[in-house]
This record gives sequence, structure tokens and C-alpha cells, in this order.
Amino acid sequence: MRETAYAKINLALHVRARRGDGYHELETLFAFVDAGDELEASGSAQDELRVVGEFAGALTDPFDNIVMRALGALPRPGGLAITLEKNLPVAAGLGGGSADAGAVFRIVRELHGLPEDWQTRAAKLGADVPACVESRTCIGRGTGTELEPADDSLAGTPVLLVNPRIPLGTGPVFAGWDGEDLGAMPQGDARTIALAGRNDLQVPAIALVPEIAEVLAALRGTSPFLARMSGSGATCFALYENVAQADAAAEAIARDQPDWWQMKGKLR
Repeated sequence: MRETAYAKINLALHVRARRGDGYHELETLFAFVDAGDELEASGSAQDELRVVGEFAGALTDPFDNIVMRALGALPRPGGLAITLEKNLPVAAGLGGGSADAGAVFRIVRELHGLPEDWQTRAAKLGADVPACVESRTCIGRGTGTELEPADDSLAGTPVLLVNPRIPLGTGPVFAGWDGEDLGAMPQGDARTIALAGRNDLQVPAIALVPEIAEVLAALRGTSPFLARMSGSGATCFALYENVAQADAAAEAIARDQPDWWQMKGKLR
């Protein structure tokens, strides 16, 4: 069976406080693009993983890959042989590894069902993983694992993802946050939250990778109704009113910045 690991974006990401355990209190609006990595699974005597695709070279240790850890977190009869087509850049603010783990959970759910404590098992793999299992627009609080439903008012919205092909680790970006609480995430439907919200990690991320500002400027020059950095960067997204605008933006950026990575899709 095949399963897409849908790219995660943070339409808004408000960092509220540093916690004593080294994590941060967050409020975020998760959304998912209808494109990403691709997983193909088949029955096997034991769990196996093969990685292919443009960014396969960034995943050098198959035993430490989150796909294998997700398989190890879920009890089931027999093994699974998984081929992961790595289309999303690594350390890019798209939750690529978390999305891969979420896809594994969906594969196991389809084949065998999930244990009642699957959310706890998912959270141990990463703060974004519980949201990535369903891969639907939702609100995350706490470290991002406390999920609340959100409306699908942005479903079908054309989106363009752009990354300058510079990996950016989450830890240094959070360490660069100035500690100032700029206020709660707004209430309302998804569009309202996205437009009135912000990404509090954008400034520290740009301090580490100034090219992010160039990506944002390029996206904003294509007349989206919203352009923002996702997660801890360096991927930025732009939302458009129609597919023609998104296609024109993708063509313009590919022409002007042929070395940048990009992916088009629609919000789920």
C-alpha cells in the first residue's frame, strides 16, 4: 500500500514561554499540503527501510530514521518493508520526519489498527507527530501535542513552498527566541487565525539564515494573500486565491532562483 507523508506547515506559530524541561509553550495552527514524501509498504518477515528520492542522501542511518522508530513504537504481527521516497528537504520546517512517522501510523492503522495510547506513542517520537497522523488542519498547544480541532475553511487553497536549500536545526532557532511573549494566537476560523497570527521564530531563523528573508521577499512579490515562514524554517509558504496565481508564482521564482527548492499543492 502507498501513503503520502503530507508536508506540514504552521500557518501561525506563537511562542509563549520557555519551560523548565527545555521545551517551549506554543500555540500553533497546523495545516497540511496535499503533497510530500511517499511511502510504499509491503509485508515482510521483519521491518525494513529503503530510502530513495532527491533528499535520500540526508538520511544516512536507516536504524535511526523516524520511520523505523515509528514501526518500533507500534505493536503488530509481522514486519513491514517500507520504501521512503524523500521529496521534502530535511531540517526545513515542514515536519518531514514527523510526516513520515504519521504516514507509518496510518499504514499500521489500515492494516492492523492502532493501540488506544497511539497519541502518547506518537508524541514520544516528536511534538509534531500526533498532528501528522491525521494530517488535517488543527490547533496545537503545549509543546504542540495538545490538539484541538480547527475548521477546514482554507481547504483547497493553493500553496507554494520554497526553501533556499539550507538546512536549519530547530534547537538553534528556539535558542535565539528573545523570550518575549507577544500574545496569544487569535481566535476564529483558520483563515482569520492565519492572517492575524505570526511566526515568532521567523526573526531568530533569519538571523541564522538570512536567505529566508530573500525567500519571503520573493514570495510576497507574487501577490499571495499570505506569505510566512513555516515552523523553525527555512521553508516559507505562500497562499493564493487561485491555482493560476500559484502557478505563475512558481514559474517566476523558478526563473529567478533556479537553485531554490519548491513544491506546489493545495491545503488539505
